[in-house]
Amino acid sequence: MRRGIAATALVASLALAATACGGDSDSGDKADGPVTITWWDTSNATNEAPTYQALVKEFEAANKDIKVKYVNVPFDQAQNKFDTAAGTKGAPDVLRAEVGWTPAFAKNSFLLPLDGTEALAEQDKIKPNLLEQAKYEGKTYGVPFTTDTLAFVYNKELFEKAGVEAPKTWDDLKKAAATVKAETGVDGYWGSTAGYYAQPFLYGEGTDMVDADAKKITVNSAEAQKAYGTWQSLFDGKGLHKADVTADAYAHIQDAFVNGKVASIIQGPWEITNFYKGSAFKDKNNLGIATVPAGTAGTAGAPTGGHNLSVYAGSDEAHQKASLKFVKFMTSAKAQETIALKNSTLPTRDDAYTDQVKADPGIAGYQTVLTAAQPRPALPEYSSLWGPLDDELPQIASGKKSLDKGLGDAETSIAKLVPDFSK
Repeated sequence: MRRGIAATALVASLALAATACGGDSDSGDKADGPVTITWWDTSNATNEAPTYQALVKEFEAANKDIKVKYVNVPFDQAQNKFDTAAGTKGAPDVLRAEVGWTPAFAKNSFLLPLDGTEALAEQDKIKPNLLEQAKYEGKTYGVPFTTDTLAFVYNKELFEKAGVEAPKTWDDLKKAAATVKAETGVDGYWGSTAGYYAQPFLYGEGTDMVDADAKKITVNSAEAQKAYGTWQSLFDGKGLHKADVTADAYAHIQDAFVNGKVASIIQGPWEITNFYKGSAFKDKNNLGIATVPAGTAGTAGAPTGGHNLSVYAGSDEAHQKASLKFVKFMTSAKAQETIALKNSTLPTRDDAYTDQVKADPGIAGYQTVLTAAQPRPALPEYSSLWGPLDDELPQIASGKKSLDKGLGDAETSIAKLVPDFSK
């Protein structure tokens, strides 16, 4: 669930050649046998996939006329891989798609509209804001499967030892980090140079990378300059860890936090299970979770993320019917409760937040910050806009480019992705 697509179309094409037959659901069917549908799951193969595989077996046991061919596709390859497969042959009948992919695939007519189908029979149970993110031009192309957002996560023991609380603003964070360093010897905060993780700074100044309604690129606006200036300032100061611009930065930051070598980071709920594996959080209640700090506009929050289950428009009627039944099962309250309990991911429907699910402090904590999550615009190209920032922000953080130069270059790159937008 890491944000951003690293694979190129060439890599995706080569990967597809090796597994395309897995998506050809007709190949295993017999006239008098069960229908075989293929599901591409993009979850973590180690931490999450076993839960989904067990649910597949449960579904098959209850639906003898349907078989599910489960294929785990690496997240960073899946978008390009599906885009290639859907345009030729070999696409899966069901796809677990990051919410930002849904409008892009719908725009290309790759996904089946689900309004009025069995898959959305219980849509009144699903959080309305998440359903909105599964729509494109008024039609629904996915059923919300898991949801997430970024939060300010911190080590309660270290914060209490330093006598500080979760910060409300970025200035509060700077002060808290310095105090944590002085009182515990541990850096108070370690920020990321990835574009997705810098998004809360934009929201804090009331802006975004683009204004989708006005069709205007705003990544280099005065507000964005201020936002990224604040982001940049959190890599230099007492208790603020310097920027890591290596290829393994994500792992370095995560490892330092879970083992008590840094007191706070910004992170999503997809890492809850890994938090608990670290020495600092053997006691799960030591994990503090709060809304990301607010900017000078008084706004706090992070992007709404997560995944939808979508059905391929190119499948025949029999496979689509079986796929709709499968999607309904996987997004039911019972299945979502099971997934939450096993994987510590956040359900998309309120009736899945049972007392047992909320007993997990990680899930309970992230549930409280969901109200501040900012929905993404229904812009097919939106998810790709973080790519230019993933290129430019590390160079800004390391001093190889000035803030003005880096954001100017990001603006130029984004203009190529949304050529009908003005600067």
